[in-house]
Amino acid sequence: MMRAVAFEHSRPISAEDSLVNIEMHAPQPRHHDLLVEVKAVSVNPVDVKIRRYDDPLGVPRILGFDAAGIVRGVGTEVTQFGVGDEVYYCGVPDRPGSNAEYQLVDERIVGHKPRSLSFAQSAALPLSGLTAWEMLFERFKIPRDQNAGGNLLIIGGAGGVGSMAVQLAAELTDLAVIATASRPETEAWCKSLGAHHVINHRQDMGKQLAALDLAAPDFIFCTTHAAAHWTEMTRLLAPDGAIGILERGAPLSISLLWEKSASIHTEYVFARGLQKSKAMTTQHRTLEAIAHLIDNGTLRTTMTEHFGLINAENLKRAHAAIEAGRVRGKIVLEGFDI
Repeated sequence: MMRAVAFEHSRPISAEDSLVNIEMHAPQPRHHDLLVEVKAVSVNPVDVKIRRYDDPLGVPRILGFDAAGIVRGVGTEVTQFGVGDEVYYCGVPDRPGSNAEYQLVDERIVGHKPRSLSFAQSAALPLSGLTAWEMLFERFKIPRDQNAGGNLLIIGGAGGVGSMAVQLAAELTDLAVIATASRPETEAWCKSLGAHHVINHRQDMGKQLAALDLAAPDFIFCTTHAAAHWTEMTRLLAPDGAIGILERGAPLSISLLWEKSASIHTEYVFARGLQKSKAMTTQHRTLEAIAHLIDNGTLRTTMTEHFGLINAENLKRAHAAIEAGRVRGKIVLEGFDI
């Protein structure tokens, strides 16, 4: 048997049964599966969205996508990992999540954990790291280590994805990185991660860019509230520029991009794992690359808060913090009650 945290109905996080501790049989690996003993997890906005809007109608559903742990079993087709390997990864929504003592995950979306980080520090990285990497280098196709020049505006620079995007762009490209933040502590966080400029997305961003004598951004990566920022983003964007968004939601007027011959890019970090696409193994390679960049000192963990053991009470606190919109970087939980 193993311990896990699940939700059975969509409840307000303040409800006693919004998240519950359960016990269940540990799964068995097949094919490309790794059986991972979960040591640490982090909590993402997608956990909150699923809990609030995707009611499992009484059937326990285990949330959690980011995790770091130790491989305890392998399927018959596994080639990249062995029992005892320390790993980190972002799981997929159609399988039981990481808020459990043991989890099955396809090896093709798993990386070896950064050697220089703890399990908790590593668990902060996979979902946001993959999302940021794929938008910058696969969707936008921003050159790395080349003198291409230009400006990148990251809206929501202090969140999990924004925190990784700021680091990757500042360290691996020659773009001027402009992050947005709305509080002194989040502004300081963005600057500590390498942002060259920080502006406030709650104020007129165009006026702030002009005051800094910055050219129109060639790329705008909107990590949150794309619909609310859409009109302003299309106005700010340079000709031939590109906008990247992460959310589905209110319809966006693509015609606003027409006169600039601009493009829009979407990023859904789960797509490759869910669709078993030909590019699925690129997530393994990306996580390996991020681990290398962590270990050589180029990047750092985005863990900012440790909420204690993995249990219903502490996960409720994490969900409540995310719902309040006051999180900087990532919240991490580690271990189960002995």
